[in-house]
Amino acid sequence: MKEKLVVLGAGESGIGAAILGKQKGYDVFVSDKNVISNELQTILNNQGIPWESGKHTMDLLYGAKIAVKSPGIPGNIPLITDLKEKGTNVLSEIEFAAQSTSATLIGITGTNGKTTTTMMTYEILKNGGFHVGLAGNIGVSFAKQVAEQDFDYYVLEISSFQLDDIDQFAPHIALITNITPDHLDRYNYSFEDYIQAKIKITKNQTASNFFLFNSDDKILVDSLKGAKIQSKQIPFGVESIQESGSYFKENQIILNHQNKTTMINSAEFPFAGRHNLLNAMAAATIGNLLSISKESIRESLMHFKGAPHRMENVLTIQRVAYINDSKATNINATYFAIESINTPLIWIVGGVDKGNDYEVLLPMIRRKARAIICLGVDNTKLRSTFEGTSEVFIETESMSEAVKIAHKLAQPKDTVLLSPACASFDLFKNYEDRGDQFKAAVRNL
Repeated sequence: MKEKLVVLGAGESGIGAAILGKQKGYDVFVSDKNVISNELQTILNNQGIPWESGKHTMDLLYGAKIAVKSPGIPGNIPLITDLKEKGTNVLSEIEFAAQSTSATLIGITGTNGKTTTTMMTYEILKNGGFHVGLAGNIGVSFAKQVAEQDFDYYVLEISSFQLDDIDQFAPHIALITNITPDHLDRYNYSFEDYIQAKIKITKNQTASNFFLFNSDDKILVDSLKGAKIQSKQIPFGVESIQESGSYFKENQIILNHQNKTTMINSAEFPFAGRHNLLNAMAAATIGNLLSISKESIRESLMHFKGAPHRMENVLTIQRVAYINDSKATNINATYFAIESINTPLIWIVGGVDKGNDYEVLLPMIRRKARAIICLGVDNTKLRSTFEGTSEVFIETESMSEAVKIAHKLAQPKDTVLLSPACASFDLFKNYEDRGDQFKAAVRNL
């Protein structure tokens, strides 16, 4: 008799886990409390995988050896605690897929920069001749790729939600880009709990593995002091010289590894800002650890196009630049975005507040912003922090209205920046929808 596998949530990761589970010989059942789209229903039907939509029927879930749960489902709700009490092993799709492949895994997490760093690393490996997949919180499901392609290497962008449900997951190279307060509503409003969720990426690493971390991030560095990490620790940063690690000096990324120094000229990289330099340094360090030549690493970074919705140049209209930074869903991401802009600013901000402390942005906003346009259902906190810090403060509830107002206010050489510092779920499906609506509105001006 086949062992039972239930998949909770029929998103990208859930469908992939179901396909991999079926391939591995499990009796698979997919359950989603939301409505499963016709397209995904067809995929499941074609695979011969039974499913239910719009509900979780507990009698159909009991008896499962494994439950692969969507990262969007909290671990403390009755559905999950009930399954665990019945002896079901609850895993993330990352864990389930990792147990099903012998590929070399590179896991990248952090509050900000992980998508860009993951994409940079993937480009470096792909251009370096590696048979490599891009997965995790980005691209096609990790489990689906293991089922259908099984690359020799995977570069995985991993969220704290995915790390919450790992068991044996042990990337050969783990990386934390930075840690700042985010998703605290999911972690008992405890920053420390969120930090520990990120550090969990090192939990199963051994002395033959590597752990890269941003040495410029004091919170991260302090948090690592008490952590029991077995892997080789490699710091990277722009603020201090690293004898064993990576640092920056006179336009050169300097990589020190196994008594060998490699220097990569960054002068012509097509991206701006200290945060992007750190991302490039992290990706270059991974490439160097895997013995990819500095020429190949530099070439990959020279042609890097950037992540969608992350400081994405949309158009320049009447000498006004429009930039889509919809992926900036927290304060730190928006801080880096505004820091990298050196022109007068029209700032579009707002959405679902995640416990943000906007005070850190005030000095830059006072200095740079000519206008602030709030885009959200409830702008109370933004109003109390920023009203009066710029010439204009306006509240809107639609992207087209926000962009039209920005267009009227903007003067030549200004920058209109969508960098919300908030989640998107009040007015939009997700940050991609928010960014796409911004781009469409700009193109319709």
